[in-house]
Amino acid sequence: MKRIKLAAFAAPFVLLSLAAKPAFAADDVETLKQQLKTLEARINQLEETKTTTEPVAVSSAPPSNPNSFNPAIGLVLNGTYGAYSQNDNNIAGFAVGDEGERGDEGFSLGESELSVSANIDDMFAGNFVGSFNTENEVEIEEAFVQTLGLPDGLNIKAGRMLANLGYMNEKHAHTDDFADRPLPYRAFLNSAFNDDGVQASIILPTDLYTEIGGGVWRGDDFPAAEAQGSSPGAYTAYARVGGDIGDDQTWRVGASYLHSDANGDGRITGEAAAEQAFKGKDDLYIADAKYTWAPTGNAQQQELILQGEYFWRKEDGTYADAGASIADTAYDGSQSGYYGQAVYKFDPEWRAGYRYTALSADDVHTGLVGSALDSDGHDPYVHSAMVDFTNSEFSRIRLQYNNDHSGAETDNQFLVQYIMSLGAHGAHKY
Repeated sequence: MKRIKLAAFAAPFVLLSLAAKPAFAADDVETLKQQLKTLEARINQLEETKTTTEPVAVSSAPPSNPNSFNPAIGLVLNGTYGAYSQNDNNIAGFAVGDEGERGDEGFSLGESELSVSANIDDMFAGNFVGSFNTENEVEIEEAFVQTLGLPDGLNIKAGRMLANLGYMNEKHAHTDDFADRPLPYRAFLNSAFNDDGVQASIILPTDLYTEIGGGVWRGDDFPAAEAQGSSPGAYTAYARVGGDIGDDQTWRVGASYLHSDANGDGRITGEAAAEQAFKGKDDLYIADAKYTWAPTGNAQQQELILQGEYFWRKEDGTYADAGASIADTAYDGSQSGYYGQAVYKFDPEWRAGYRYTALSADDVHTGLVGSALDSDGHDPYVHSAMVDFTNSEFSRIRLQYNNDHSGAETDNQFLVQYIMSLGAHGAHKY
């Protein structure tokens, strides 16, 4: 901050006072000069003292007690209103978890989040995210520690976290471009895979952005189930590469893999009176891509985002469906799905987007006719269109329409969503 030099400020007044007096003797003039020099020295000394006692805005040195500062605390309110033309909206040919089902009709709190994060010291940081749903249930979505400043771009995280898997899995729902997740995330990951475990990643020293990593997980989250003993019940691996095209375009492509085991009573889905259970191994492969273009060179003014992912799942085990009175039946099959979307920011505050998402069910196996895996020849797909208004980085209101063909009957869905952030608001990942 600029400061007026006190000595320079005072000198003219001293000289004016000298000029206003009658003629001085030479001795008097010399005495006044000495006094002026003494005054300047005193003022300079005071300025130096003030400078050394002012708080420093930025310092690279760690504090004596790194935990003495307050953590960053933030709250995201994510509410919706939904109106649907069909009472039921099952995804034909798929046994979907509770969080992968269609959202509640009418007014709904949605999934709001409370987050706390901070650097623990110069080597570790911590993050906690708790989510609250419409049924007043509290879930620990993330609670992990991660390393800071490890050499060669290495990062290690331990605890409960959203795994680096595909493009959207590691992101919280309020950062999505649509009010609901595409069909493959709902069917294959119960919207998102977050489990207890350890994950490591490294950014390679290449010209293009290149990141590889993987994790080992307890195996309690969908599609895994009922982890047993100390052996991990799930594994992940991924690789990503990306870069810039000129000054106004960016791109990224990636590939991911998730292996999970459903042990014990298996992966349970469906209502209590009509539960489905899968026991066995689940292998999921994902390819993802994203491209952004700022037509004016300023993404805050205009931006086009193209994004898509392809999923392929292979399962080997047994399947049972209480609703269809089907006991454990050998199942060895594969399913696939994908989505593609385009979002265009045509004004700093306004965006519009379109998404198409689809699933391909497996051919019904002998003994599973009438079960949740029986698509009756129908492959689910959904057209979605949205427009949203963003007043600031802390507030967004969205209107969305889904022409949903997840089941045999078309479900026309109208969604209104608000996303409001209070307190600390971390930057969103690319």
